[in-house]
Amino acid sequence: MFTGLVEQIGIVAAINERDTTESGGNGWTITIANASSILGDCHLGDSIAVNGTCLTVTEFDRDTFKVGVAPESLRRTNLGDLIVGSKVNLERAMDSQKRFGGHMVQGHVDATVTIESITPEGNSLWFKFRVNDKDLMRYIIPKGFICLDGTSLTVCDVDDKDQTFTIMMIAHTQEHVIMPLKKVGDRVNVEVDMLAKYALKSLQGAIMESDGLEALVKRAVGL
Repeated sequence: MFTGLVEQIGIVAAINERDTTESGGNGWTITIANASSILGDCHLGDSIAVNGTCLTVTEFDRDTFKVGVAPESLRRTNLGDLIVGSKVNLERAMDSQKRFGGHMVQGHVDATVTIESITPEGNSLWFKFRVNDKDLMRYIIPKGFICLDGTSLTVCDVDDKDQTFTIMMIAHTQEHVIMPLKKVGDRVNVEVDMLAKYALKSLQGAIMESDGLEALVKRAVGL
């Protein structure tokens, strides 16, 4: 579990599509440098979110760590777009002794969205995103939580018909995440609010078990 508050911007040091080392397990691995600030308490098997994707540490030293990336993660996320030198958002799993800012983030990316426009306003930036998966729009609401490349943000405007939404990023956040380094057309990992998923599934189940919406409403109001 994560909070969506990015702790460090790492730099991709190596990508191995078939890592035959013991820590690679014959799979796709990414080694990330510039990570010393989050590795002081690291252990093998720990979870670190890379661009919002929960990944398992298989090897590390004082400044770098290696993670394995499953085929499903490559399909769902923008991790396959990374090259050596790419910057990535990093966050360790939640610490129960710390304040819980941001929102509850699983690190289970739903899909990628595309940057449609970037517009300055004062010292803030408006980002507009296009959602390719129409089903995700039901979980995106104005003033709701959303996680973009591992960053907890607040949705501003939503256009369900156009399948777009916007966020506004303040100057402080711009200095601590990778989003301002991106350009129009780039892909961004998105994880919608998991509480919205549970709420919708519970509602759908209640409707099916209550012979339709009318019966559910009658039960709710005590008729």
